[in-house]
Amino acid sequence: MNGSRLWQRLLNAAGPILGLVVVLGLFALNPDVRPSVFSGGNFKLILVQTVIVAIGALGMTLIIVSGGIDLSVGSLVAFGTVVGAKLLEAGCSPIMTGMLVILCGAAVGALNGGMIAGLRLLPFIITLGTMGILRGTAKWIAGNQVVHASETSSLMFLMERKNPSEFLPLPAGVWLALALAFLTSVLLQRTVFGRHIFAIGSNEATARLCGVRVQWTKLCTYTVAGAFFGLSGLLQMTRLGEGDPTGGVGLELDIIAAVVIGGASLNGGVGSIWGSVLGALVMAVLRNGLGQTDMGNYIQEIIIGCVIILAVGLDKWRQSRRRAGA
Repeated sequence: MNGSRLWQRLLNAAGPILGLVVVLGLFALNPDVRPSVFSGGNFKLILVQTVIVAIGALGMTLIIVSGGIDLSVGSLVAFGTVVGAKLLEAGCSPIMTGMLVILCGAAVGALNGGMIAGLRLLPFIITLGTMGILRGTAKWIAGNQVVHASETSSLMFLMERKNPSEFLPLPAGVWLALALAFLTSVLLQRTVFGRHIFAIGSNEATARLCGVRVQWTKLCTYTVAGAFFGLSGLLQMTRLGEGDPTGGVGLELDIIAAVVIGGASLNGGVGSIWGSVLGALVMAVLRNGLGQTDMGNYIQEIIIGCVIILAVGLDKWRQSRRRAGA
């Protein structure tokens, strides 16, 4: 039994790395795509594209490990880009803009968490509702058009690609994502709060009987995750230089797929921060490589959809293996 559990842990840890190797290997076999994909400048672009999904995946990992889900993240990212661009347009300082966008994300997360924990409603339904509310609010604030951010703002350095044809130097946003991944991993694995998140996701009733403040932990989990989603919106705004109320459509699927590819279970109780980061990198490499082929957009969407289905199927297979080894 111990050997089986050790094998499952090794598989969960190595799975995202193997997935990344497989995706890179497939593009390496294509002589038309290989030179453009395997270049320093393109790898820098991939990391920049990974940052948005990776930071969102940090928050989503906390939620999924606790047994929840958040479908509003794509709309929250779009909402964050609009709020950030509008604040800069109004003359707000870069530091204050960044703080307010992150606080907006945390407030939305607290609202979701409060309704889920306080009213004991399904996370799927609550976040599906807030997804529409946030999208509509973003369009209302932006006047249903793109809001151009100030290109001279010091916030723009976060995702600025200096020497775009070379791998180094990497944008500050990449280093920020890595630092946050380290801190979140410590939070999840080395703190009482993190152990409570795992406990709730594994068995909420048992966790409650053991003295875990389930409602409070859920509220805090969604609030912290909302702050991460707000930061993703801020970085998206600095990367594109604009606030787009129609952006981020389908982003929640990429983030959830990244977390599942990284070894998390949609049933809760299982998950890894670094696995989710690698899962985000897999999704970014896949989208980047497909974008450089001569496939139509519809083919790319079909392939991404199949990857998401495979990710969920992998989760189910891992669950069955876990039950068999129990």
